[in-house]
Amino acid sequence: MDDIPISVLFGAIFVLILFSAFFSSSETAMIALNRYRLRHLVKEGKRSAIVSEKLLERPDRLIGLILLGNNLVNFIAASIATLIGIRLLGDLGVALAPFVLLAVFLIFAEVMPKTLAAIKPETIAFPASYILAPLMKFAYPAVWLINGISNSLLSLIGLNLKEQEDIPLSREELRTIVHEAGTLIPKRHQGMLINILELENVTVDDIMVPRNEVAAINLDDPINEIIDQISHSQHTRLPVYESNADNMIGVLHLRRMTRILNDKNELTKETLKGIMMECYFVPKGTPLHTQMMNFQQYKRRFGIVVDEYGVIQGLVTIEDILEEIVGEFTTDMQAYNLDIQEQDDNYYLIDCSVHLREINRQLKWELPAEGPKTLNGLLLERLEYIPEAGTTLKIDNYLVEITQVSKNSVKMARLKCLEVSLETPED
Repeated sequence: MDDIPISVLFGAIFVLILFSAFFSSSETAMIALNRYRLRHLVKEGKRSAIVSEKLLERPDRLIGLILLGNNLVNFIAASIATLIGIRLLGDLGVALAPFVLLAVFLIFAEVMPKTLAAIKPETIAFPASYILAPLMKFAYPAVWLINGISNSLLSLIGLNLKEQEDIPLSREELRTIVHEAGTLIPKRHQGMLINILELENVTVDDIMVPRNEVAAINLDDPINEIIDQISHSQHTRLPVYESNADNMIGVLHLRRMTRILNDKNELTKETLKGIMMECYFVPKGTPLHTQMMNFQQYKRRFGIVVDEYGVIQGLVTIEDILEEIVGEFTTDMQAYNLDIQEQDDNYYLIDCSVHLREINRQLKWELPAEGPKTLNGLLLERLEYIPEAGTTLKIDNYLVEITQVSKNSVKMARLKCLEVSLETPED
């Protein structure tokens, strides 16, 4: 070894630093790869992604290969550094060589390459996979032996690598990914994706038109009143009942009435029964994502919500569910805003039959919506009696002033969101 020029030894150290940097950056980059993006690139046929995914199928073998190469390089470099130290400084060189080598390798073969790989994992991992794949075949016996011993020791503490599988993303994790997508997903589309994830937490009770607000045809009414109701209806489908609202016998699609309305003499109650569709009943408490699939399966757009005793609670439509995803798309925004009116003093005058979810969504508030579904229900739950007009109460961070009541419900109320003070009061 004394015959080897000192310049050659320094050259060998430089090459070994490059090898060590390669193994260090490869390890960080391969582990830092986004697995979901990697699968997407594999489906698109990107060859480097396919090779990388193949290597990551057994991460224990990949790590074993990289550490085998990295440690081999580092030990060889340590030996050469010792020789250089002896040649230059004698015994002092032997003492200084580990510290000098540590500083050089730590900066140029560990910190810098791994930092770069963590920031740009695909840039490092994909080209490196073309080198690691043949190295894996060449060094497989050594890697197999190392991993065999390592995995056997891990099994002693109850860890079986064969049972380790990819853990699917939870809804909360997927929601975080959507929020952090930034400009990759437009803001409106982010909101729609989040709303789709929320469908499982929302039931038909939350969005249905309550029973007392359902516009329906009573076949016991005179035919002239029925014709007038149909002619002035703002809805395309009207439920039909006899005697009382719990005796629903069908749903009338007004599109089928066009020809008959031209000749009102032909319109009889028997004619209405002949063109009615059969009622489609929806159990109370059905999650929205389930009901959407049911609407699709049964080719329906309109359902009547009933409780466990068969008592009608309200009605729900496919449009109501779609609005939970894409937001309001009614053509009459003026009518839509009548239920929630902004006033000059930062209060909002709100019809208490409005759903709490609708108030929260429109005003960006956080009124409690876990129990009662409407503002009237929330006020009665908190007060536990029918209040008088002028009653004021505080619900969480919202001040409520009741302005109009009836015998059995609260009709109108003024609400204001109180400012939350973030300042700590001084002693």
